[in-house]
Amino acid sequence: QVRLVESGGGLVQPGGSLRLSCAAAGSIFRLYSWGWYRQALGLQRELVAHITSTGSTYYADSVKGRFTISRDNAQNTVYLQMNNLKPEDTAVYYCNKQGAPLITPWGQGTQVTVSS
Repeated sequence: QVRLVESGGGLVQPGGSLRLSCAAAGSIFRLYSWGWYRQALGLQRELVAHITSTGSTYYADSVKGRFTISRDNAQNTVYLQMNNLKPEDTAVYYCNKQGAPLITPWGQGTQVTVSS
């Protein structure tokens, strides 16, 4: 069973930066594409970035140019560097595979709050 553990969130002012980490214990990590998702209060969970097994990356238009996803196969970890954060980036951030079947249960997520 794969266990997902997200960390690195917090409270940051607009324009600030955070780096999120997701450890995927118990998985054949390197074979999968991985994604960062977020869910703002009252909204559906959305995919904001993903990285393929070969390192290609894709971003939602809302975060393109500000967020960078990366992976460390040796550490079974995927990262999300978030720069120039905006209040609309406020959400709980989760990682999971990109594409079906998703890993269940999801991790606990990490809260990102962007506010002055």
